[in-house]
Amino acid sequence: MTIDQIANRLALPRTTVYGWVRELPVVPVRDPARATRAQRAGTRAMQAKYQRIREDAYREGLATFAERCADPTFRDFLSLYLGEGSKRCRNDVALCNSDPRIVCLADRWIRRLSDRRPRYALQYHADQDVEALRVFWGRALGIPPGRISLQRKSNSGQLSHRAWRSRYGVLTVGVGDTRLRACLQGWLDALQASWALDSLTAGA
Repeated sequence: MTIDQIANRLALPRTTVYGWVRELPVVPVRDPARATRAQRAGTRAMQAKYQRIREDAYREGLATFAERCADPTFRDFLSLYLGEGSKRCRNDVALCNSDPRIVCLADRWIRRLSDRRPRYALQYHADQDVEALRVFWGRALGIPPGRISLQRKSNSGQLSHRAWRSRYGVLTVGVGDTRLRACLQGWLDALQASWALDSLTAGA
């Protein structure tokens, strides 16, 4: 499928879909029935290569979990990701929240764990000052406000006289990094396993 087709199918902005798939190799669209034997072999080899990268990174995540947890905020980041992080794409690490403290923690760890350039997207309501929000988040994260893309919330016109908690909108911080996403899954699984072990120990 093309990026536009995926965006239409999922009802998402084209830029969001592009962020998910931009690390993947570009493969020309062909009729599978007309693909040559060499083309099919090349596709299988590429798929196997990325599968190995994901498997190696996952094992690395399991192996480095205890070492990473020497910094207690790492466990905080993992716990937040289990609740708020994106899990539907195996090539993308992203977390969104309206609380600046949560977003800053996520941003700090994503920057430490990936050498890719993070991306930032702000969901806002129609009655909010968009540029003021950009400045606020730019200062909080130490980035130029112009790096923050904008996405108006679909229910913006339904909030008259309503008090709501998203004072600064909802910011997503993410990065397209296939290897980090697989490594992160190893850390998340190790964290949940540690919780299960703690429960058993407490029960004993």
